[in-house]
Amino acid sequence: MTTFDDREKGFEGKFAHDQDLEFKAVARRNRLLGLWAGQLMDLEDPALENYATAVIKYEVAHPGEDAILRKVAQDLAGAGLKVTEDQVRGKMDELLAIARGEVQSGE
Repeated sequence: MTTFDDREKGFEGKFAHDQDLEFKAVARRNRLLGLWAGQLMDLEDPALENYATAVIKYEVAHPGEDAILRKVAQDLAGAGLKVTEDQVRGKMDELLAIARGEVQSGE
């Protein structure tokens, strides 16, 4: 193998590793988002954990941040809470930063 081939494999490995970490961070963010929204809706265990799990599963079935944003915003509105989509998006961004830190530190 040439040095170029070695470097290419190294970059491919790093890319795959980074993608795996990002997938885990997004899943963790969605769980945290579900817990946050569930707490706003005054859910208690086990309903709180069930809601957080439902948020994770929803994102798997409906990929993309916009889908999860709309789901959580609609759930909050359905509970009579006045939380805007912008507020939910801000919380998503905040929680993604936290989740990335947790995943990178191995928590």
